[in-house]
Amino acid sequence: MIRQKLLLLFIITLQGLLICNSRAMGQKSLPNSVRYFGAKGDSITDDTKAIQKAVDSGIGQIVFPTGVYRITRTIEIVLDQSGPMSLSGSGTATIIMNGAGPAFKFIGTHAGSADPSSVKNNVWKNQRMPLVDGLEIVGKHPDAVGIEATGTMDLTLTRILVRETLHGIHLYNRNRNVIISECHIYHNRGIGIYLDEVNLHQINITNSHISYNGGGGIVVRHGDVHNLQIGSCDIECNMDKNGPPTANVFLDISEGAMMEGAIVGCTIQHDVNIPGSSNIRFIGHGPEKPTEVGNMTIADNNLSETQDNVHIKYGRGIIVTGNTFYMGLSHNILVENSEHILLANNIMDRNPHYGQKTMETRDRIVIRDSRNLSINGLQLYNTKGDEAGIVLERCQNYNLTNSTILNCNEAGISLIDSEKGNVSGNFINDERPEVKNPISIRIQGGKSNLIVNNYTSGVIDGKPDNATIINNHSY
Repeated sequence: MIRQKLLLLFIITLQGLLICNSRAMGQKSLPNSVRYFGAKGDSITDDTKAIQKAVDSGIGQIVFPTGVYRITRTIEIVLDQSGPMSLSGSGTATIIMNGAGPAFKFIGTHAGSADPSSVKNNVWKNQRMPLVDGLEIVGKHPDAVGIEATGTMDLTLTRILVRETLHGIHLYNRNRNVIISECHIYHNRGIGIYLDEVNLHQINITNSHISYNGGGGIVVRHGDVHNLQIGSCDIECNMDKNGPPTANVFLDISEGAMMEGAIVGCTIQHDVNIPGSSNIRFIGHGPEKPTEVGNMTIADNNLSETQDNVHIKYGRGIIVTGNTFYMGLSHNILVENSEHILLANNIMDRNPHYGQKTMETRDRIVIRDSRNLSINGLQLYNTKGDEAGIVLERCQNYNLTNSTILNCNEAGISLIDSEKGNVSGNFINDERPEVKNPISIRIQGGKSNLIVNNYTSGVIDGKPDNATIINNHSY
């Protein structure tokens, strides 16, 4: 009986040793593992040569077993030489970038569009859909970057964490059909996702956290970008108080082109105390080409706690609808020198849950030097601006209708040197006991304005030379 027990114990122990040994050997012996090519993953050894060797081997599917892989220079993936490439770590592998530049750089040769007829055979054969999945990249050099790509077709980045780098993801020159999904781009010194003078059509950024990046969360700078889709992301605190003004989403098209895009279903917020901060900032060409870029949808987002929650300048064909706004220190919405702008069904509420800190914010809507405007179905409560809840200054061809404007400082609506506009069907009420003789609508200068069928608790202050004021109801 004792011999049988000893024999059984020996067999179990031997099986355990064999299993552990096979697992250890398996990680090294798998031909698609970086350990097979000599990488240690011990956080001390320089694994650069081993990983580059794996990339250059042409095996395509490269696996990073659990470990911390230290590299000192960029791993270059020249797709036309390596063939289709995927880098995967199952969430348990970390790449420490101890050198300048990107940890991984994808280099393709695609020079066409998204039209299949423009994609050359070598691109489909060797370069299509380079993939990074399940890796953490940490920068340990001041100029370290997470992932960089140029000339790619169908680049796909999923389930990655990039932190403590200069820029998280950097796309430049030319790329097509990019997907960035389920990623964490967190606490980088520069920009989280940087579209840098890139010719890029069709990019989807979805279901990701993009936070605490000092140079901006998602930044488009110049270039030619079409079909940018940002959806279901949490984008927060992407500003550095010691850096230049930026935004959580900053579309700077003062040089280049930006057409067709959507920012939908995101929470975008913080930081109200940084000068020049904005949640969404769109800057077009400027006075020489004032209204050539746009066709943007900003819908169903939660926007809060910056200087300007939405700032549009030199834009065209932009719709802002279905969003909730609060704590815009200077403005909830600021529109300048723009055309064909639709603001509809947004709510701007100073919710008491946020306490006294909301009292310092103005939360107003200001539109200046713009034309062809539709402003409909807004709800404003308790704005603290020094002009009015909604201000239209030097605007033309506008409809401001069917909005509820409550307890706004100075006036509900202020029209300054504006013309050819209709203000109708609005409910404007100030029920604060300390406010005596409130002004519901103020008209200063301008001409050909129609003020009709509004329901107000205060006076309508205007002159016949500036506006026709008829059939309004006060109580």
